[in-house]
Amino acid sequence: MSSNSNVPSNSSLDAVVKTYDIRGLVGKDLTEEVVTAIAAGFVDEVGAAGEEVIVGHDMRDSSPTFAAAFARGAQARGANVVSIGLCSTDESYYASGALASAAAMFTASHNPATYNGIKLSRAGAQGLSMNTGLAGVRDRAAVYLHDGVDPVDEQGGFREVDVLADYAAYLRSLVDLSVIRPITVVVDAGNGMGGLTVPAVLGDAAGLPALPLTIIPMYFELDGSFPNHEANPLDPKNLVDLQRAVVEHGADLGLAFDGDADRCFVVDEKGDAVTPSAVAAIVALREIARARREDPDADITVIHNLITSNVVPETIEAAGATPLRTRVGHTLIKDAMRESGAVFGGEHSAHYYFRDFWSADNGMLAAMHLLAEFGGQDSPLSELSARFTPYPMSGEINSTVNDVPAAFTRVVEAFTGRAEFDELDGLTVTGFVGGDEPFWWFSVRPSNTEPLLRLNVEAADLATMQRIRDEVLALIRA
Repeated sequence: MSSNSNVPSNSSLDAVVKTYDIRGLVGKDLTEEVVTAIAAGFVDEVGAAGEEVIVGHDMRDSSPTFAAAFARGAQARGANVVSIGLCSTDESYYASGALASAAAMFTASHNPATYNGIKLSRAGAQGLSMNTGLAGVRDRAAVYLHDGVDPVDEQGGFREVDVLADYAAYLRSLVDLSVIRPITVVVDAGNGMGGLTVPAVLGDAAGLPALPLTIIPMYFELDGSFPNHEANPLDPKNLVDLQRAVVEHGADLGLAFDGDADRCFVVDEKGDAVTPSAVAAIVALREIARARREDPDADITVIHNLITSNVVPETIEAAGATPLRTRVGHTLIKDAMRESGAVFGGEHSAHYYFRDFWSADNGMLAAMHLLAEFGGQDSPLSELSARFTPYPMSGEINSTVNDVPAAFTRVVEAFTGRAEFDELDGLTVTGFVGGDEPFWWFSVRPSNTEPLLRLNVEAADLATMQRIRDEVLALIRA
């Protein structure tokens, strides 16, 4: 069922079904009735009647109740529910891949405690976006919300499975950390699901052998009210506690996970943030090398989105692989990973994708690669990361804009004759390089949900980056 005029007009689903997932305020946008209808629509859309559907959830207070409501709706339409209980999002992807089953993960990721949501996957951890099934789920659910869920004759069953130990063992099979030098790591789980998965994967809580890692835990208690800080390491204020702790403990590095633990951020021994682009470049080299060992003659592709640093495609090319530039968005990149056969993909937002993990994103696996690379050499992390951070970047700067087309027009007019334009995702502007002109580029993208323009700038030197940044911001905010 596709988007059409027969969808009941009183549906509240437009407010919660986003481009890549489902998300909204608990009790207002998301209720048990809404979740049950979405579950029924999901089973119908992906053809899961008679098949297994994985259901997992994070530590938010509303998540267990919503997971149970989803199970009821899925069973009513004939799916056999496999409940994996408390888990990280990448753990749910593992279950979807290992069990070859569709999956629903209840989480609002890094959003505040008043929110919840659902990340839906087809079998094999294949994501759903508005263009690849999510619109159909929405439209089917709208009918069920209006008319009630009609149970099939043979309703589905229910069983519970704990996949944490298998998930941890699988990640250990992909990255060998047993041979690295001893490392002290501070980990800030932000009271999110990293508090469950870090002890299992990097420690011995899942019964695996101890690694040469000393883990100093911060905020490992699972608490969906997020009493210490928001579980959003992309916001610098949420890294302050970790940065301070790394320096105080004299640790080698720090890791910060978001609420559902699918993204991982890194700080060095000085407490300085390591850019996700640097992490992507380091992991890309490792995955290219592994692919070369498996097949020396293979054509290797690595994906990066269009606002990662230039160092990422430069590193990929220098290693003899092909960089593939994509739009921003995790479902888009998962699709591109599968279509291209890419071994790895990296985003500026600290989402990292792996062919050996069903082309899904996994922050823990990226952290393990970084630990393996760091632990296999003697330099401090600040020196290692500096080799992959040659160009100053602005970071993402958001501006509220009343007339987005007019702002785009001002930018295009100001840079015509000075630069090349690319409209793959928003507007990417790259300066002509010649004579003494240093390289620079910037990206301006509209938000999918708010009247915002997002600006990212990179240049060969700090003065050029600041000059271009200030010029473009003045045009956007004029």
